[in-house]
Amino acid sequence: MSSQGKVKKDKEIIAEYETQVKEIRNQLVEQFRCLEQQSESRLQLLQDLQEFFRRKAELQLEYSRSLDKLAERYSAKIRTSREHQHFKKDQNLLSTVNCWYLVLDQTRRESRDHATLSDIYNNNVIVRLAHVGEDVIRLFKKSKDIGVQMHEELVKVTNELYTVMKTYHMYHTESLSAESKLKEAEKQEEKHIGKANDISASLLRYGHDERPQRRSSVKKMEKMKEKRQAKYSENKLKCTKARNDYLLNLTATNALVAKYYIHDVSDMIDCCDLGYHASLARTMRTYLSAEYSLETSRHEGLDLLEGAVDAMDIRGDKLKFMDTHSQIFCPPARFDYQPHMGDEVCQVSAQQPVQTELLMRYHQLQSRLTTLRIENEEVRKTLDATMQTLQDMLTVEDFDVSEAFQHSQSTESVKSASSDSYMSKANIAKRRANQQETEGFYFTKYKEYLNGSNLIIKLQAKHDLLKQTLGEGERAEYGTTRPPTLPPKPQRMRKSRPRSVFNRKLFNGKMEAFIQDSGQPIPVVVESCIRYINLYGLQQQGIFRVPGSQIEVNDIKNAFERGEDPLVDDQTDHDINSVAGVLKLYFRGLENPLFPEERFLDLISTTKLDSGAERAHHLQQIIVTLQRPVIIVMRYLFAFLNHLSQYSDENMMDPYNLAICFGPTLMPIPDEQDPVACQAHVNEVIKTIIIHHEVIFPTQHELEGPVYEKCMAGGEDYCESPHSEPGVLDEIDNGTGPNTSDEELEQIEAIAKFDYVGRSPRELSFKKGASLLLYLRASEDWWEGRHNGVDGLIPHQYIVVQDMDDAFSDSIQRTDNEASSGSHHDDRASSRNDHQPACEHTPEHRFGPALGR
Repeated sequence: MSSQGKVKKDKEIIAEYETQVKEIRNQLVEQFRCLEQQSESRLQLLQDLQEFFRRKAELQLEYSRSLDKLAERYSAKIRTSREHQHFKKDQNLLSTVNCWYLVLDQTRRESRDHATLSDIYNNNVIVRLAHVGEDVIRLFKKSKDIGVQMHEELVKVTNELYTVMKTYHMYHTESLSAESKLKEAEKQEEKHIGKANDISASLLRYGHDERPQRRSSVKKMEKMKEKRQAKYSENKLKCTKARNDYLLNLTATNALVAKYYIHDVSDMIDCCDLGYHASLARTMRTYLSAEYSLETSRHEGLDLLEGAVDAMDIRGDKLKFMDTHSQIFCPPARFDYQPHMGDEVCQVSAQQPVQTELLMRYHQLQSRLTTLRIENEEVRKTLDATMQTLQDMLTVEDFDVSEAFQHSQSTESVKSASSDSYMSKANIAKRRANQQETEGFYFTKYKEYLNGSNLIIKLQAKHDLLKQTLGEGERAEYGTTRPPTLPPKPQRMRKSRPRSVFNRKLFNGKMEAFIQDSGQPIPVVVESCIRYINLYGLQQQGIFRVPGSQIEVNDIKNAFERGEDPLVDDQTDHDINSVAGVLKLYFRGLENPLFPEERFLDLISTTKLDSGAERAHHLQQIIVTLQRPVIIVMRYLFAFLNHLSQYSDENMMDPYNLAICFGPTLMPIPDEQDPVACQAHVNEVIKTIIIHHEVIFPTQHELEGPVYEKCMAGGEDYCESPHSEPGVLDEIDNGTGPNTSDEELEQIEAIAKFDYVGRSPRELSFKKGASLLLYLRASEDWWEGRHNGVDGLIPHQYIVVQDMDDAFSDSIQRTDNEASSGSHHDDRASSRNDHQPACEHTPEHRFGPALGR
């Protein structure tokens, strides 16, 4: 059993060795195959290069002839062009046209040079490539012969190793056999000695003597042991020698194999490559020399063209272009003021009572300009960043095409380099898409920037003119040059509007019934709110969009419900947004909407028309069928909204924004209609009416009744601005406060003793040590003044005023003098126009047949 195991193990060792040797031999065969494939690929590359240069030589010659024809064609064309005639006159061309001329000159030079290049390809480069191919074939054969010799040496060494290994295995097997026999003899000897000792003990006990017989057997066992010991020692010596030979041959074989794979294979490949790279490099350098010679030949022309490209000047070309067409691009003459019927006043009037309105408008413009500049500056920064990104895209250095003239050793690498090229179709499509997207964003921002800058220019012009006008007016009145601020308001004796007795509800009622009972063609709340906004709120930013104080809205509403007009004499400091909220609240609460629900679908259907004029015409046909009082109110309201939208540069409320605010109020969507789908149409209808109100509504001659006036007057009884402090006004109205005229106003400097935080919008906040500018003493506890460019009220106890006592006593005395010498004012007559609805004497115009109700 042990012998079978050893034999089986020997067979496995031999089989493993033979497998390893077989793999080495297969590797050697594959090496020759790889080298042969490399030579074939090189030959194919050289053949392709020869064919390429042969074809390129043909193309160069054809290209030379085509260039000559091309240059001659366009040279003949430009000889009759306008630019050429202009160039003959003053030798001054646009930078781009100059590049075009130089390109044509360079084309003629290239035509001659490419003919020479074709000859070099045919008679030099292709011949060199053929020689390189012959060298590749010859060197591969010689390298293969050397490789076969090295392979035979490896096979010889492996065979010797196999023989030595077999010898070692044989002697090792014999050594193991001798060792086992020796061990068996030793066991028999020990067993025999043991038996002999037992027998001798028994003989002594019984008196028998058999010693000669025992000695003979022991000697035989010792002789056999010695013989086997000698055999074992001999076989062990032979095994040791065989093992040493095997180990020595094994080391030598491994060293030879390692040398072959590490050094000899590399040397054999070098033999195959001998002179290949150098010869091909000389060939390519010949090609490069031809190209460089071509560049040298046209170097002068290329330098001129490069200088012209570097000198491309977009600004200079623009100036030359505009100079060439100077009559077309020169600015037109300024618009002059056209006086009407002998009115020679050509300057903005800043005298009372319009001075307060102009001052309010000036400050609103100043605030609006500050906001617009900040917004436009952010847009400009975004525009600059986008322009930089676009410039980076447009000026990317993708003009280096040197990679197209490089060749690698395998077609796979050439194909890979071509697919990853910057100018591949995928990369070009991606870059073009990114560029167009960036361009779209840039033009969007540029349009936004232009709109913002145009708006700033317009508002700045108005602001500067108002500043100049108000500054001159104040210098004339006060003899000072301080910046325009809200002046002290002339104090008037004011009387409340007479109460009206209504039999109908004003809010949440029927407007037609109220108009009939009250005799007011325009309900008092509508007329009064619109007049108030006309006087003080046309430039209010976000009017009708920004909500007012709900408490103030309710107070104004309740006053109207009691028959009072809280806005007629500006009795309180009314917020413009609150007044606008009252106007919307009135129309929103009408029992019957201003636009009847039964005509909702007819009104909505007009949005299907694309033309605004056609839409306005159809709306006019619908509106004239409504009741006369409703038409009069509509005409008044939409004329006001149109006027308000004309100040959209300042109040940011264009017709569309106003339509969004008034659409749900004037034209609520019926319950059976989809509000999401209809709201946009409602807004479009209201927007169209605001824009085309003059076309839609009848004139005063066609329908008698009040019409909206763009320039309303506040009257002598209410020239106040609605932005004064209520407490101060009460003191002034009751005669308890000081009354300082504009002519006697002087500025006083003061220093803050403590920090103060304003408790209302009119009270100024300041820190200890701040410098304050005082205009007048409003009361014993308050001053009117300015801090950090903002006007408001300043508490007297928190400041230190130079010559305070003198200023206050002078103020009190001026007040007493004016009170004793002032003239009394008559009570203001009601500004309402109590027209009855026009039912008679209606002219027969476009609205005649429809207004018969």
